[in-house]
Amino acid sequence: MDFAFSSEQEQLRASVRDYLRDRYGDERVVALAESDAGWDPSSWRELADMGWLDPSLGLLEHAVIAEESAYALLPAPWFATVALAWPLLDEQLRDAVAAGERSVTLARHGSVTADAGGDTLTGVATLVPDLTSVTDVLVVADGGVYAVEATPDVVVPRSTMDRTRRLGELRLDRTPARRLDASFGPEVRRRSLALASCEAVGVAQRALDLAAAYTKTREQFGRVIGTYQAVSHKVADIFVALQLGRSLAYWAAWAVSEDDPQADVAVSAAKSAATEGAVLACEYAIQAHGGIGFTYEHVLHRYYKRAQWLEAFEGYGRDHRAAVAAAILDSEGAVA
Repeated sequence: MDFAFSSEQEQLRASVRDYLRDRYGDERVVALAESDAGWDPSSWRELADMGWLDPSLGLLEHAVIAEESAYALLPAPWFATVALAWPLLDEQLRDAVAAGERSVTLARHGSVTADAGGDTLTGVATLVPDLTSVTDVLVVADGGVYAVEATPDVVVPRSTMDRTRRLGELRLDRTPARRLDASFGPEVRRRSLALASCEAVGVAQRALDLAAAYTKTREQFGRVIGTYQAVSHKVADIFVALQLGRSLAYWAAWAVSEDDPQADVAVSAAKSAATEGAVLACEYAIQAHGGIGFTYEHVLHRYYKRAQWLEAFEGYGRDHRAAVAAAILDSEGAVA
């Protein structure tokens, strides 16, 4: 069986990479990250015009975009809209997103309840990704999913480590809401874990590229530092971690897209390996850069922060390894 991406998907990858290389170099990403808004809202229509928000795209196409956008550290609510909220959108919101008119995130952590009548919500949702950048929020409350406009009176920005993906707090007080014909189920979580793993692959790849380029040109004591084993071994460790994470992330994306029986195992294996691998890649890349790698001016710390965000997203590696172990033991018990 061929698990490679199709030629069309690789063409999509090339298109995404070219756009990001042209529009989102390190200097612009840093400038946007340090700005009040945190991103360029006009870019959302550009993403729509290029088809990144097209409803016809499947999970494998989204996996390609997730990897490449993380490689460039794209500051935009693409992950929140496509990885989190996408399966829950109704036709009205999906069409508006595809046109670049709306962007959406998902709020499911906190305590929110529907008021009598079910057309208003009250409560607080925390740790909402890209809340300050989107136009709408899908809120999980009372066993249902509700759409709420992300107006300034309900959005509270929070201090966030990763300034390219900021978190916010949603405060609702009899706020108008529209109940959607959708429910938050395991398929939504599987999808988000698969795409988070693909993002982690993009982060790790960028860390590897930065480390490899620097160690090939930086000289110390009359020698290129990449010739020292203490340095070259760390770059090699990044490569190994990246390849493991990439293989599992692609497997997870395929398993979820095909509704494979092993999808839960695949996403847990991918999430633990890919996100921990991204953290390791950034740490080793920073060390390979020496003193400059630890400065705020160098871009590496921004990738490190994204890697840490991804590692914490929906459970740390130990939680997902425990899920994989439980699945293995259950299958062995069933065979016995």
